[in-house]
Amino acid sequence: MVEVVMKDLLEAGVHFGHQTNRWNPKMKKYIYGKRNGIYIIDLIKTQEKLSGALTFIEEQVTNGAIPLMVSTKRQAQDIIEEECRKAGTFYVNVRWLGGLLTNFKTIKTSIAKLKLFETMKADGRWEQLNKKDQSRYEKVYRKLYKNLNGVKEMENPPTLLIVIDSERENIAVLEAQKKNIPIVAVVDTNGDPEQVGHPVPGNDDAIRSIKLFASKFTEAIAEGMKKRAQKETQVMAAAQAEAEAEAPVVEAQAVVAENEVK
Repeated sequence: MVEVVMKDLLEAGVHFGHQTNRWNPKMKKYIYGKRNGIYIIDLIKTQEKLSGALTFIEEQVTNGAIPLMVSTKRQAQDIIEEECRKAGTFYVNVRWLGGLLTNFKTIKTSIAKLKLFETMKADGRWEQLNKKDQSRYEKVYRKLYKNLNGVKEMENPPTLLIVIDSERENIAVLEAQKKNIPIVAVVDTNGDPEQVGHPVPGNDDAIRSIKLFASKFTEAIAEGMKKRAQKETQVMAAAQAEAEAEAPVVEAQAVVAENEVK
């Protein structure tokens, strides 16, 4: 289980919300008070909700869920890529492509095009193109790479959405709702916690806060992947042991059948 330490939340500035003139009344139960014109988030509730969300993520991934982390704001882009690459999980950090959850077949077509371009660059076919075609295809390649690099190895659509800033990533949230995909989201004081199944109240703008949430989420994903691999190994070992136990019986039955024929 991934640990959530109060001191870490405090040092990362997770408790700093938005200005008091930019808030959603539905976040009232997660707000501790006001200071210098901004809302202060109750870190006790953040700790509680984050711990629950991490347990949920770990359990979902252990049982086979395909997680996707999303945060496209500029200050989050490098953090999301770094943390998700370390955990070996999928991510969207530049631009949400509409239909990624609701029309995955179309997204797969774009992913196939990206992979084709990468193969052409690797095997020399790219250099065989004339300069005009190279320039034209390079623009397409860069756009595809920027938007799809974090999901290019995804064979099936995600079954778990993890978001940092539910308001900014509202299209992703809406798509997940349409597909009944569970959502874990960091919700700041301007957000609507009722739009997601597992809201985590917290600062979704500050770099240190984003880093903390991203690292905790990916830790839970990695732990879930580890447990899933262990479960699969145990199942395979049990199946092999069962097969080995049955082998002498099958062999004996074959001998009996052969003697009866004689």
